[in-house]
Amino acid sequence: MRVAERLARREQVWRELDALLIRFEQAGALRGRRLLPRSSTIAAEQQEDPTAPAPDGRIGAAEVVRLGELYRAACADLMLAEAYDLPRETVAYLHALVGRAHNSIYRTPGFRVRDWASELLEVVPRRLRSEPFLKLASAVFWGLMILAGLLAAGRPGFAEKIVGPGQLANLEEMYARPLTEMPREDAFMTGFYINHNAAIGLKCYAYGLTFGLMTLYELSFQAIVLGTMFGHMATTPSASNFYEFVTAHGPFELTAIVMSGAAGLRLGWGLIDTKGQRRLDSLAREARASLPVVGTAVCLFVLAAFVEGFVSASALPYWGKAGVAIGSTLLLLVYVGLGGRGAAGESGGFAESVGKGSERDRGR
Repeated sequence: MRVAERLARREQVWRELDALLIRFEQAGALRGRRLLPRSSTIAAEQQEDPTAPAPDGRIGAAEVVRLGELYRAACADLMLAEAYDLPRETVAYLHALVGRAHNSIYRTPGFRVRDWASELLEVVPRRLRSEPFLKLASAVFWGLMILAGLLAAGRPGFAEKIVGPGQLANLEEMYARPLTEMPREDAFMTGFYINHNAAIGLKCYAYGLTFGLMTLYELSFQAIVLGTMFGHMATTPSASNFYEFVTAHGPFELTAIVMSGAAGLRLGWGLIDTKGQRRLDSLAREARASLPVVGTAVCLFVLAAFVEGFVSASALPYWGKAGVAIGSTLLLLVYVGLGGRGAAGESGGFAESVGKGSERDRGR
């Protein structure tokens, strides 16, 4: 009963913590606002009564310190209440109170467009420039795609073995007519392309959980199938219609596949080379580092889908679509080659930035 009596006497402390949390919420301090420096007059007034709120309604240092003290005390009370099997109502109340206080003190930073833009335009390009798995993914994808295209164009029967005669017949029939004669459903097809293309990229990334083996398979599969289609269509009467359609959106879409594959390979390598950590910790480290790259790839997939839906199938002359492709390619080259150069904290590479992040985590 002594524990129960002690906890009963501490109800006033719980009510104080509850009231302080409400005050923080009303003042907006829990969202990182209004925690501003005090004037000397306000500070002098609070020295007389540190627990009193500031007259201007802002949160003071004394209240922040008091919140920490009350939180630690409530955690101890919750431990005692659970250890001595006190009434469920008391335990549930303390759980809720401690949870609110925990979320207030250890809150996660909110989303800010500036931080997201900095990650996208500075951090990701720096990582991509020295990412060895981007080089590997590019070599696998572009190498197999070019090889398959040459074999499909130069060796009769190769395309049928890879893709199948039915798929080739459907492809030729689809582009037998000029694009201006095809029905237009731009908005619907844009949504379809976003879903289809982003799914390919996310598969390349998620397959990294198989130690990167399935990522290599997916990259190789997409490269061989696409290269075979490109090579076969170059030998058909529908070649001009086909290439008029695929030219504009190709740079964004194909680059996004390669980037997704690179992120998936990085994820798989984290399961192989753990750098002395537990395998799950190593996986979490590489996942945190590779997610911005995957996010960038998804952005490229979305851009490619809009170009494919509204430009590729439009009546724009071929030189206009080729201009879009050239502009997209130059934009990607500038992004990867110059993005983030000279920015503060530029690191030597993907693995180095990951290692620094891990050291900071261990330092905490």
